Amino acid sequence: MVKEYDVIIIGAGPSGIICAYLLKNKGLNIALIEKSSFPKDKICGDALSLDVMNQLKLIDTNLAAAFELVAEKIPSYGIKIISPAGHSIELPLNHDESHNRCGYVCKRMVFDHFLYEQLKNNSTIDIFLDTTVTDVKCTAEKAVVNTSNGSFTTTMVIGADGAHSIVKKKMVSQAIEKKHYSAGLRQYFKNVHQFNTNNFIELYFFKQILPGYLWIFPLPNNEANVGIGVLSSKISKQHIDLKSVFEQLIKEHPALKERFADALPLENSKGFGLPLGSKKNKLSGERFLLLGDAASLIDPFSGEGIGNAIRSGRIAAEIIIAAFTNNNFSAAFLKRYDQEIYKRMWLEFMISKQMQKLSNYSKAFDYIARRVQNSTYLKNFMRETLDNMEKKKILIGPSMLFHLFFKK
Repeated sequence: MVKEYDVIIIGAGPSGIICAYLLKNKGLNIALIEKSSFPKDKICGDALSLDVMNQLKLIDTNLAAAFELVAEKIPSYGIKIISPAGHSIELPLNHDESHNRCGYVCKRMVFDHFLYEQLKNNSTIDIFLDTTVTDVKCTAEKAVVNTSNGSFTTTMVIGADGAHSIVKKKMVSQAIEKKHYSAGLRQYFKNVHQFNTNNFIELYFFKQILPGYLWIFPLPNNEANVGIGVLSSKISKQHIDLKSVFEQLIKEHPALKERFADALPLENSKGFGLPLGSKKNKLSGERFLLLGDAASLIDPFSGEGIGNAIRSGRIAAEIIIAAFTNNNFSAAFLKRYDQEIYKRMWLEFMISKQMQKLSNYSKAFDYIARRVQNSTYLKNFMRETLDNMEKKKILIGPSMLFHLFFKK
């Protein structure tokens, strides 16, 4: 017997779970389909920015409060950026201890499982784990989802199924454009030395991987998430063996080799892809929406995607409710999802795209890093850009030249 639903969400990562969370108890019959079981790994940098924390509070203060009680995370109060020539910039967050204003580093296995636990017992949502979606078809009358656990029909289908989304493949069929895609590797280590006492996350912009970077993020239990991300177009053009470059850097580079002298790998390096938000994509159509990585909502410069994934889940829930209220599931009606996504995110994507381009010039990067390193004003300015969009706009504007050359 074919199962029938109002909404089927494919993928139980942050975007899919948040979308389901906001649709629960709204009078809709919802299915959440996930190919794995929980707890499940997601290859990622594991950094949860201030934006992620803000998103949780906007969704539900109880949700945010529950996450604060999760033990397996570490607070991070800033970021350390190392330029190609080794100039180091430490940017502490504008920290307010009374509000515990910080980001966290938390394994995705822990974070995603936490979100799932908040959802799994809701009676309006059927959850199908270990269920692989094999096909998706949308027509003017309904959507059909075929899986390893049988067939489903639904009024709307939501693709929250990651970088290799089957919903995107079947509904949009966009080829990967390497200049808008990044390849990454992640590896967990134990006993990496010399972290900042305030658990700063660290980004190393080595010349041979620009405009990408190598990261070192501290984790609980003396562990670290270490990885590397490089534009796919650069990898293809220069025939880069990313695993070899990664291993060589941590073993031989003067800035890293002592820190990794006693480090113990806890796994083999694992690869993943990052569809970047450096161009606008088709995010909706007849009876479907794309969320998170499936919608290519990863920041082109930082590679951060969790905050925007959660934001897309919030926007999708709003549009889904509007579609059912108006009984309109047409491509023309659902286009407002694309418009709202880019209304909220496009400016930041464009700023990050320009920063990505600028970071490809190592001499310019070193000059800026050296100026910031020696200027209290510039250091404070850069710190404020971490979560202030108006300040961030200046980074790619003509007035930035004045700041760089004349501000002390």
